[in-house]
Amino acid sequence: MEEQVVLISENDEVIGLMEKQQAHINGLLHRAFSVFLFNTKGEMLLQKRAGSKYHSPGQWTNAVCSHPRSGETYEEGAKRRLKEELGIETDIKKKFHFIYKADVGQNLWEHELDHVFTGSYEGDFMLNPEEVAEVRYISMDALEKEIAEQPQNFTEWFKIILEEYKHHL
Repeated sequence: MEEQVVLISENDEVIGLMEKQQAHINGLLHRAFSVFLFNTKGEMLLQKRAGSKYHSPGQWTNAVCSHPRSGETYEEGAKRRLKEELGIETDIKKKFHFIYKADVGQNLWEHELDHVFTGSYEGDFMLNPEEVAEVRYISMDALEKEIAEQPQNFTEWFKIILEEYKHHL
């Protein structure tokens, strides 16, 4: 089944559905969510996107970022993708939402109303190799240093969302 995204207005009013890749080609505003997970040391969980992903393959990003399906809440979608990508279940809480647009290369755009959730997790993962190559925890200081020195190793949207996240601490 073709994965679709929910197209919306800036006020989160549903306009329609579109195949995910086509929405990214057209740069149309759609619903999205991002999950930031932390361990008890305050380190952030990063995932390295699988090499087979159609955009941003092999780049580091936050724990989970994806799109709710039609009829699914942002939180339901986030919990679904935690299970599908990382093989985990954990409590998450909405932190904030905002709209951004990012050029992700190959003439593709992420233009999203992104609901950002946070939570904590320490345990085992059952990674879906079609989605995730590997995961790791990193301190915020080390993460900022690594992004500054090697920005090409991180997804464009993660860099934008991380900056926005700092304003909501």
